[in-house]
Amino acid sequence: MTSCSWLWVYAGCALMFLELIVPGFVLFFFGLAAATVGVLRAVFGEAFDVSWQLATFSLASVVYIAVLRRLLKKVFVGGKVEAATDFDNESVGRVGRVTEPIDPPKSGRVLIGDAEWTAVADMPIAAGSDVRVVAQNNLTMSVERL
Repeated sequence: MTSCSWLWVYAGCALMFLELIVPGFVLFFFGLAAATVGVLRAVFGEAFDVSWQLATFSLASVVYIAVLRRLLKKVFVGGKVEAATDFDNESVGRVGRVTEPIDPPKSGRVLIGDAEWTAVADMPIAAGSDVRVVAQNNLTMSVERL
């Protein structure tokens, strides 16, 4: 490779490394485009002059961002929304005991397993009553009297 080719490859590696520091998952594709230009410069030599290098870098950046970003972001980021939905439903159906009375529209507290939770209900429920969780909204349980 010529020295110009190495510069493109080094710049590409530096941009890909910076992706680890800067959020957004964009610099990686600029780095990939720069590395592509470096390889093409090594293959075609002097015929691949500066104007072709800049044009290829621009085009490759756009293509890589448009095509690969969506695909690779799904792989690296994963399904965060589904995990949150599963968490919100994991206590539905469990039985607990009211520790602080629930008097709508005020919330009370229920003991479910080893943890105490904020709870709401459609009707008043006295302390000491057994309840079943019918819905969960973040850290608040909707309960009904057993």
